[in-house]
Amino acid sequence: MSKLQPARGTRDIYGDEARRMNKVVEAFRETAGSYGFEDIATPIFEFTEVFKRPLGEASDVVSKEMYTFEDRGGEEVTLRPEFTAGVCRAFISNGMQQNLPCRLMSHGPVFRYERPQKGRYRQFHQINAEMLGPDTPEFDVEMIALAWRLLVKLGLGDKVVLNLNTLGDVESRTAYRDALVAYFSAHKDKLSEDSVRRLESNPLRILDSKDEGDKALVANAPLMSEFLNEHSREFFRLVKAGLEATGVPFEHNERLVRGLDYYTHTAFEFITTELGAQGTVLAGGRYDGLIEKLGGPAVAGVGWAGGIERLAMLADMEADAPRLAIMMPMGEAATLRCFALADDLRDAGLVVTTDRSGNLGKRMNRANKAGAAFAVILGDNELESGVVTLKNLESGEQSEVAFAGLKDAVKG
Repeated sequence: MSKLQPARGTRDIYGDEARRMNKVVEAFRETAGSYGFEDIATPIFEFTEVFKRPLGEASDVVSKEMYTFEDRGGEEVTLRPEFTAGVCRAFISNGMQQNLPCRLMSHGPVFRYERPQKGRYRQFHQINAEMLGPDTPEFDVEMIALAWRLLVKLGLGDKVVLNLNTLGDVESRTAYRDALVAYFSAHKDKLSEDSVRRLESNPLRILDSKDEGDKALVANAPLMSEFLNEHSREFFRLVKAGLEATGVPFEHNERLVRGLDYYTHTAFEFITTELGAQGTVLAGGRYDGLIEKLGGPAVAGVGWAGGIERLAMLADMEADAPRLAIMMPMGEAATLRCFALADDLRDAGLVVTTDRSGNLGKRMNRANKAGAAFAVILGDNELESGVVTLKNLESGEQSEVAFAGLKDAVKG
């Protein structure tokens, strides 16, 4: 029988990587919590319509990347490819419009069938923040400032660049879309097959094309800024002024777009050059039409998501293993006494395990290989005297410590 392996695009996460990823989530929850965000946990799978309706049949996510299947009850369901649609569905399902604004944070696995690449797998993990209700630019500033504050907390302030753009309101975006269709239609014979398809359904996506021929055309395509009405210009001006006031550095990237129609006004990405071609570590924008598209009320929204794997790879942070103490009882009576002593050590902040097999030399070897900080030895002589032999494996010092003083001894 061949050795079982994880499915392609998935992997086991443990040890230092698991600790680093947990650090990212802890930093995210602490930072978002300081902005008033509260936890929401949506199902890992939803009815397919939750994702298909907002993303559209023609989007790459729906047509190529979603894990969609029929369950045993005959329902078509999809593993979530992103968080926003599910959070907005939860907003509608639970009548959250009674308590606006809603500041919601979540994290966990997402699933996309695509070619595995550095920092991105078919099952990967995201942190996600959404603010539902406000439709004014200061809230876009708040969301971007939250993301920047998190990245700085992770030690990434000098490793990322914030690219910022405006998509305008519906009127501006419609005018821009028409201009793009006219421009690319005049060069249709030079477009890639994917971009010809997008020309009919989603022309803004052509601006994201990785095809070299498409890129040459995109370089001379019309710019969004040429089609902004006065309201859209003022909205973007206030976003930029707010970011300057909060000290968040940014670059205006006029080629940054979002292909879906419900995105409006602000779009942003924090990018890095340290992960190769796939350099986006956190991205988001305003999506004022999404909740309505899902059948809910006309409630505005702005949010972002970041890849936990990528952030953990980049982050300048300590992810040290917890300090470990290993109990080494000799005999049944010592083993029973170790239960209470182990809890004293846990109260002192240590991780405690017990090793009862083999002679003391073999146990010490295993403790050293495990990187333990302390070995706690307890045999008949120690039981009779009411002490343990405590060996500090980091310094090599060994001493006898009374049961009652064990907690203080490891703290010191």
